[in-house]
Amino acid sequence: MLTKYIEAAMRRAKYEILSDDGSFYGEILDFDGVYANADSLDGCREELEEVLEEWVLFRVSRNLSLPVVDGIELTIKEVA
Repeated sequence: MLTKYIEAAMRRAKYEILSDDGSFYGEILDFDGVYANADSLDGCREELEEVLEEWVLFRVSRNLSLPVVDGIELTIKEVA
């Protein structure tokens, strides 16, 4: 389920070429602080996915909520 969540979130990514240096900037709306910047579009996508993965793991470790993406909801369940 985590892989499908990451894939769905990455489909929401928006990219642009920055006019000041020609690098690529990418972000995922509704995922505060998840953004990347690289010299190539492929590099930007790879970096953005890494940032997203770290962001998700951080929020899970702190028991913080995650956005629902394409009907996929990751929830933290307590176990005995």
